[in-house]
Amino acid sequence: MSITIILLCIIAFFAGLVDAIVGGGGLIQTPAGLILLPNHSVAQVIGSLKIPSFSGTFFAARTFLQKIKIPFTRLLLFTSIAFVASYTGSLCLTKVSSQFMKPVILIVLVIIAIYTFTKKNFGQETKNEQLQFPWYKAALICLVLGFYDGFIGPGAGSLLVLAFISLLGFDFLQANAHAKVVNLATNMGSIVLFALKGVILWHIAIPMAICNALGGIVGSKLAIAKGNGFIRTVFLVVIMGTLCRLGYDVFLH
Repeated sequence: MSITIILLCIIAFFAGLVDAIVGGGGLIQTPAGLILLPNHSVAQVIGSLKIPSFSGTFFAARTFLQKIKIPFTRLLLFTSIAFVASYTGSLCLTKVSSQFMKPVILIVLVIIAIYTFTKKNFGQETKNEQLQFPWYKAALICLVLGFYDGFIGPGAGSLLVLAFISLLGFDFLQANAHAKVVNLATNMGSIVLFALKGVILWHIAIPMAICNALGGIVGSKLAIAKGNGFIRTVFLVVIMGTLCRLGYDVFLH
């Protein structure tokens, strides 16, 4: 195994750990992949990185679902919409550039960071004990952020967490469990598209997937053990990281 793959596997582990806690693992994994695999196309790198993202999210979701019970009908609705939306977003990415959307997302993330930092009780307790909510809101979240993940990507998991808290009244733990399930479907939507186009580098994707999965298991157990306060802190760090990444893309890249 080359030194490049070893480095990518180490990075995949930490990306899986962070992603399991609050989303945003792509902020670690994607830049590293683009830097360490300069001789491959962007489509090959992004497509290959979706495999470890999926595996880490799968094991994190499984751990969360042992603690947070989600009805099967809700799982089916959320994942179906997210899958189709993500596939469509990735298809659009192969046709047009996503650069024009990044300044808009940057402004949205600034607002999110300020709101979360100033609202100390944000996501600390549920406002929705029975988890009852208008289905159109949930469907809209999965549709919009599913497309976003397929088309642009950075911070999609964190945005899902934020949407489930602010629009559906979940706490961080509930929001994280739902976000993992939706993120699983968005990753699968992109994987199907990239696999059909034959751009996935399986010899890199598979060892990274194993390491990302291990990180996902560790991260999800940490999140459950430490609770909402810990998740909120990591959430803020990841949002700031997303801001820095998009700020670089918009103003310097």
